[in-house]
Amino acid sequence: MEATKAYSEKLTTIGLGGGCHWCTEAIYSSLKGIVSVEQGWIASKAPDDEFSEAVLVKIDEQQVSLQDVIEIHLNTHSSTSDHSMRKKYRSAVYVMSKMEKTKVQVLIEDLQKNFSERLITKALIFSDFKKSDDGYLDYFYKNPDKPFCKTYIQPKINKLMQSYPHAVNQRKVAHE
Repeated sequence: MEATKAYSEKLTTIGLGGGCHWCTEAIYSSLKGIVSVEQGWIASKAPDDEFSEAVLVKIDEQQVSLQDVIEIHLNTHSSTSDHSMRKKYRSAVYVMSKMEKTKVQVLIEDLQKNFSERLITKALIFSDFKKSDDGYLDYFYKNPDKPFCKTYIQPKINKLMQSYPHAVNQRKVAHE
């Protein structure tokens, strides 16, 4: 209970979708200021109302900024690729209000300058969430030696540590 007191009273909740939710969960579980990560599927309103792999994160913005969270998201999945699996892996930031949607859209537009190709990531209003089965939760940290983790997730964690060392929870990525 005392650990909770270390976090600010106001937490921001957003959803992040783009690639495999195992990858996204591992990235956000590795950051300072992320209070919780729930892996599963998120839906928005039509036309984006089909469930897509994503995570819900609670952010303590006194420890990590929303801009950093979104910048990391854009740089750790194919945020400029409109590939054939986008219904399953929608590139999106899911927010809880229209005001948050506007804020996120501005952040994405501002971060566009860091990309040579057009970002396809959408700011969408959160509608519904289905949590993954317990056996798949915290997949990377429970299974770091599995081939999928070594091939797909570890390179993203390496990129995270190299590009955003100030935001990484070093104890977590050391698998302690």
